[in-house]
Amino acid sequence: MITETVNDIRAVDDLLGRYARILDEQNWEHWPDLFAEECSYTVHTLDNIQRGLPLAYMCDDNRARVLDRVKFITEVWAGTIEPYRTRHIAHRTLTEQLDGTRWSVQSNFHVSFTENDSLSGLLATGYYEDVVEIAPDGARFVSRAVRLDSMPARYLVYPL
Repeated sequence: MITETVNDIRAVDDLLGRYARILDEQNWEHWPDLFAEECSYTVHTLDNIQRGLPLAYMCDDNRARVLDRVKFITEVWAGTIEPYRTRHIAHRTLTEQLDGTRWSVQSNFHVSFTENDSLSGLLATGYYEDVVEIAPDGARFVSRAVRLDSMPARYLVYPL
């Protein structure tokens, strides 16, 4: 039992690391691979959540919309947005087992950005509320809810 728990937590940490690496490398075609078949990805400010407002920066509430997010980045917005690079730093602060294969995970994050090879800035801070499923082939997000401390420093194009 302890070995299984340790292995599950390692799989969660590996998923968190792969997530940051894929986004920072802008390896968009692999971003959906981080999600389970039935999944969601949302980005809200804490202010909107606390006030009960449903407005979201991103609301990909199923796998088709996660795939659409990649299509928008790589095809629809290509050449129409000012690209930027990101660097994600996340630290897991809570891990609780929900059932035999699912874990509730919370992580604080900082995401910086660099635009046009200029100075870097802080894009966003907040935390992730995740449900992670452990399968024989690795961990995947069932849901990833991004909770922003405040408005981002610039418009968001890429997932956080």
